[in-house]
Amino acid sequence: MRYFRALAALILDIIHNRKLLWQMTKRDFRQRYLGSYLGILWAFIQPTVTVLIFWFVFQVGFKSQPVANVPFILWLVCGMFPWFFISDSILSATTSVLESSFLVKKIVFRVEILPIVKIMSALVVHIFFVVVLFAMFAYYGYSVSIYNLQIIYYFFAMICLTLGISWLTSSLTVFLRDVGQFAAMILQFGFWFTPIFWSLKIIPEEFHFFLKLNPAYYLIEGYRQSFIYYEWFWQHIHQTAYFWTFTAITAFIGAWCFKKLRPHFADVL
Repeated sequence: MRYFRALAALILDIIHNRKLLWQMTKRDFRQRYLGSYLGILWAFIQPTVTVLIFWFVFQVGFKSQPVANVPFILWLVCGMFPWFFISDSILSATTSVLESSFLVKKIVFRVEILPIVKIMSALVVHIFFVVVLFAMFAYYGYSVSIYNLQIIYYFFAMICLTLGISWLTSSLTVFLRDVGQFAAMILQFGFWFTPIFWSLKIIPEEFHFFLKLNPAYYLIEGYRQSFIYYEWFWQHIHQTAYFWTFTAITAFIGAWCFKKLRPHFADVL
């Protein structure tokens, strides 16, 4: 119970210090691309080039057929854009405590905020790509739908999931530097394990249960439900219940691990 109280206190503290969090987010966003000629434009160029490459390979080269009666490129980006956010958030937040060791050792403040700063920085880029997503659908003649409002819900779901994972990985990385490499390997595996390029329909039905255990599946399909299938998230009540149960357990384990290891951060850094 005390961990839930501590988590509630953290949430209230974040709300109270939201200006500080936003300032740290802007500072982190600028520093990530400091020194390059194009600066923060690289945050948008790299994922855009990746999408264009895949579009050329699958749409132009392989002439991929429409999926769910929409052009393949629209179906593809509905899966790639949320994955970009998930991957970028976890990878950058995993090393957040290491990168800000000077804050951990010299200043007394809530270290738990550091992974949140990385996630918010990734969210800025993600919002840009959501705007691009709307523009792409408009270009292909699809009008705005009330189902698109669900994107706000999936924003919140992605933040909750990545935060729980980031608290766990960022605290462990202080003591085990290999955790960052391990997280990158898991994400690389998860990229192909998640139906981003392929539809679940091509997989034998007896394997669907195991593939749906991947929490990223819920988020990827959620974007497609919002833009393509036009389904509400509560229509998939069992998958929704599983996702939030998984996310709650992950957040609890991550917060507990971070709280236990935090007093020893300064000794190791």
